[in-house]
Amino acid sequence: MSIKRVIISGGGTGGHIYPAIAIASALKEIDPNIEFLFVGAEGKMEMEKVPKAGFNIIGLPIVGINRAHLLKNILFPIKLINSLRKAFQVLADFKPDVAIGVGGYASGPLLLAAWAKGIPFYIQEQNSYAGITNKALSSKAKHIFVAYPGMEKFFAQDKITLSGNPVRKDLIDISGKKAAAATFFGLSADKPTILIIGGSQGARSINQAISQGLSELANSDVQIIWQTGISFESEAKAACAKHPKLPAYVSAFIYEMDLAYAMADLVISRAGALSVSEICLAGKPSILVPFPNAAEDHQTENAKSLVQENAAILIPDSQAKENLVPSALKTLKDKKLLAQLAENSFGMGKPKAAQQIAETILNDSKCA
Repeated sequence: MSIKRVIISGGGTGGHIYPAIAIASALKEIDPNIEFLFVGAEGKMEMEKVPKAGFNIIGLPIVGINRAHLLKNILFPIKLINSLRKAFQVLADFKPDVAIGVGGYASGPLLLAAWAKGIPFYIQEQNSYAGITNKALSSKAKHIFVAYPGMEKFFAQDKITLSGNPVRKDLIDISGKKAAAATFFGLSADKPTILIIGGSQGARSINQAISQGLSELANSDVQIIWQTGISFESEAKAACAKHPKLPAYVSAFIYEMDLAYAMADLVISRAGALSVSEICLAGKPSILVPFPNAAEDHQTENAKSLVQENAAILIPDSQAKENLVPSALKTLKDKKLLAQLAENSFGMGKPKAAQQIAETILNDSKCA
């Protein structure tokens, strides 16, 4: 069987969406004739990001389970039934040869419907702690692509391929871009640079720690690139304006992440799956501050996977205000540690993840 149509489901966050787009792009690169349809959750960011990448998407009315306020789940069964009904209709209309789920609650109804209709499906798990949807559907999947070793505690070992997380191609090679990056950000190519990223929404504890430590940073002959998220941008710019000795580029969001990584001597970041994968592919030393309220505390598990390989430093969210800036400045001064972290981080990167996933799926179809 040759694959002519592929349906890809999942979303909710960039950590799910961008790997899905990378897989679709890799498949399209191998076979430009494949047709794609994405399925996401209505009102979530995939409904904007996927069309921008050039793919069609349909939204389901599915929502996630609210663990903090159980009474708010009262409409969940109705939304699940409606989402399953719509998923069956989407499959009947599009007639995919295979389905791919990248996690998040949006992938559940579609993959369940695909299984019921006998459509083979694949799962891609980004985190070191598997999500509820992927765990629930794993026994029915044809193959499961994972980003971390040791995932046999969640999935059948004979179904697992350690592929890494698919990321955007421009992040794979950042060599030779530092001069252009310095010009773009208006910074010096020679001064030690800290890149601060908190995901698309920003990270409150990281932002507060940096804001509180600006005087210390200003007196330490460093410069910063600070991605704040929309809600903290104006406050961060006002705070930096009070410290003219500190060269700083401040923005709510940074689209030119290849240039940001090219500039960075040290990265401060949350530990979402996509951020961790990008840091490793860029081969950058990092201080990771896991978001403590992530499902199953998976960001802490992601960070620990790097710490165990001496590829990153972990600072708990509760200690960020006190320890983040001092730890960053101490790490920047320790050239031996920086080099070790960078080397080990790069060694954990999987630059051909999307290609490997695409080739496995296409080869499976030839054997079917």
